[in-house]
This record gives sequence, C-alpha cells and structure tokens, in this order.
Amino acid sequence: MAAQSFDLIVIGAGPGGYVAAIRAAQLGLKTAVVEREHLGGICLNWGCIPTKALLRSAEVFHLMERAKDFGLSADKIGYDLNAVVKRSRGVAKQLTSGVGHLLKKNKVTVVMGEATIPTKGKVSVKTDKGTEELMAKNIILATGARARELPGLEADGDLVWTYKHALQPPRMPKKLLVIGSGAIGIEFASFYHTLGADTTVVEVMDRILPVEDAEISAFAKKSFTKQGMTIKEKAMVKQLDRGKGKVTAHIEVNGKVEKHDFDTVISAVGIVGNVENLGLEALGVKIDRTHVVTDEFCRTGVEGLYAIGDIAGAPWLAHKASHEGVMVAELIAGKHAHPVKPESIAGCTYCQPQVASVGYSEAKAKELGYEVKVGRFPFIGNGKAIALGEPEGLIKTVFDAKTGELLGAHMIGAEVTELIQGYVVGRQLETTEEDLMNTVFPHPTLSEMMHESVLDAYGRVIHM
Repeated sequence: MAAQSFDLIVIGAGPGGYVAAIRAAQLGLKTAVVEREHLGGICLNWGCIPTKALLRSAEVFHLMERAKDFGLSADKIGYDLNAVVKRSRGVAKQLTSGVGHLLKKNKVTVVMGEATIPTKGKVSVKTDKGTEELMAKNIILATGARARELPGLEADGDLVWTYKHALQPPRMPKKLLVIGSGAIGIEFASFYHTLGADTTVVEVMDRILPVEDAEISAFAKKSFTKQGMTIKEKAMVKQLDRGKGKVTAHIEVNGKVEKHDFDTVISAVGIVGNVENLGLEALGVKIDRTHVVTDEFCRTGVEGLYAIGDIAGAPWLAHKASHEGVMVAELIAGKHAHPVKPESIAGCTYCQPQVASVGYSEAKAKELGYEVKVGRFPFIGNGKAIALGEPEGLIKTVFDAKTGELLGAHMIGAEVTELIQGYVVGRQLETTEEDLMNTVFPHPTLSEMMHESVLDAYGRVIHM
C-alpha cells in the first residue's frame, strides 16, 4: 500500500494535538492526526473535564449540607457514588464525540493506532488492520504524559490508585491518603473529603500547592485543616505495606517515621512524558527527564519536527498545549507566530476553596530583582461574596514598583478560576496599575475584589 502524503501529521489528539490539526486545516494544510486511544486525550477523557464534573457534584452536595445557612431545608441528604461517576463519564463522552465531529468538519484525516517515526518525515501507524505509512514534511509530537509511579508506591487499582482509578472508583474510600499536593492531588483530596472520606495529604515540599504563592498555600492549608483534612508538609511516604483491605503507610515527618493505616491511597506525584517507542532517540531528538527539549517555537532541533503540550515540559496545562498547537500550525503555514510565554499562562485548581494564579509569586518577583508593591483584598470585605455565603478567600496582586506592571496575581476562594482571566487579559495587554484602577468593575460582583486588591497595592483601598 502506497504511503499517504500530508502537509502535516500530528501524533496525539489531546488538547494540543487536535487543536493544532484543526488550525492547520483551517490554514489550508492537508492534515492527519494519529491517536492510539481516545480523541480529546487525557484532558477530555481522564483529566480536566471529568474531574470538574465530579467536583461539581461535591460542590452541590456541600451546598445541600449548608441548606440551613440559606434559609432552606434539605432532609436525608446523600449521594450515589456510581451515579456521580456516571454523570462525569457522560460529560467526558459528550465532549470526546464533539472532537471527532470538529476534526471531520475541518477535513482532518484521523488514523487510530500507535505511531512511530522510522525516519524524518515518515510516520508508521500500527492499526487494527495492519500498518499504515504516512508521509509529511512537518510532524507535531503531542503525545502528552502519564502519571509518575514511584517505586514501592505503584498503583494496583484496589488499594492504591492513580487519577484514572480515582475517576472510576471501585468503592468510596473511608480513610484516604493522598500522596502529592499539586492540582491533581488536592482536587481528589477535596472531592473525596467533601463526600465524607477522612483524608490525609502528604507533601514532600515545605508547603501544599507548592507552585502557588506562599500566602495562598498557607490560606489553603488553613482552610483544608478547618474542613477536617490532615495536612503533612515536608513529609515523605517511605513505604506502603499492603494487607487485606488496608494499607499501612510509613510516613517520614521531620526525620521520624510514623505509621498510619488507610483503606485507599491516591498517588499524585507528578507526571512523565510519553516519549518512548516513537523512535525519537534515533532521529536525534534531545530528551531531558522524559520531556522533549524545544525552543520557544516548539522546534525540536530536528528539521520539521515539533513538540507541544505536556511532552514539551511545564507548565503541564491543557490551555498551554492548545495555544502551542495553534502557534506551530501558524508557523508551518508561514504566518507570523507568537511564542507562548509560561508566565502568562494561568493555573487553576478546582478544590474547595478554588485556587488560581498567573505570573510571578511575590517571592519569585523579588528573586528576579523586582522591587514590588503588593496588594491584598479579603472576600469578607466583598458584598457579593457575603451574599453568596462564601466569605473565605483572598486576592493578592504583585506589581513592579518602578513601572506599575502587573507581575502576578494570586487568588483563593469561590469562583476564582473564572476571575483570574481578568488579570490574564490585563497582562496580555501590558496594562499598568493605573489602567486597572481606572477600570470600572460592576457591582455587586466578586470581580470588585480584583479592583480593591490593585488599589491596596498603592495605599488607596476603599473597603478595608
């Protein structure tokens, strides 16, 4: 069978790959996408989307428990875990079929199977029907990443889970240990804790949510502890003794090893790039700690070969992958492409309370040599937050004292994952504190706190 020829072949149909393929097709490039498992990748099938559906169920359940606070009554409140999971899977399925429709509409050829790159410009795909050969001058690697497994802490799907098991749990955990307090770990801890699991989170760094501003981490810890979670920082799970229906975890805290029993452990200790079995080494692609090394335009150094999204390194976020996909498609089509700057990408964690941030933390800004002005505004000072019954939270802004540039914004509280975009747009437009102060924010909204936080940085705060 003769090899099919394309302008571009994308390997992987996650939020990086499928978006790159669609944009390339829009620009008139004959495009194919190769996917070994699910259209939409981890994000739509096993990540961002189904976890948000679960967390929404937990949020509604939490509100039902608080019905009395709102002058409402709800008796015999309960949940059916299988139905919660079924809803989550349904949401994922709806979006996956949507991706298939979009690719078809844009005339992208979809090849389901496992890809290797035997030589430059050639992709060999192992499908159900045999091997298909594809040719293209340009190839984008968008193969994503998977959960990191630590020796001795490997998942078995019964007592020890990865995110995949946690999304389709065989049972409701009673006593849960979550290893790792990044976004994935904290979201699952929040979900199961809200539904009644006695939850412990262990973090090896000196604070939970270690990529966030230190003040936000501290606020989150206080909030989770108040909810009844146990948080152990600067702690390490040394080993897990697996018994019948229980796991004994050896946790080292401050040089001492404590033993605690759990019925379920979720391991969320980071991710590993899917770089194996593609033939990258033979092509001369540089790989550093399971990630493909690229320049700011996602070029690998091998002519015509690009890498985007999780396989190309941090931040490991779907929206970063999508923007890189668009950028590379435009580059290949000869358009003027803009590199994606990591510090202009917002991070969102959908725990209770939510956490969101963009740009530099206060400590990072100082470390980079900036003289800073910092503003803060608490949720308790905001009318809408009080009316919502969500008075716990904080918005923090960091400015360059010399130029008034918004260096970073950090938030914790209700709906901050939606609010953060205001600051993201502000940074993209290179706004200064003056622009933000002169912007009229609608009342009553949570967004007014963003205004007040800016005012506070310059000693002009009104409602505090």
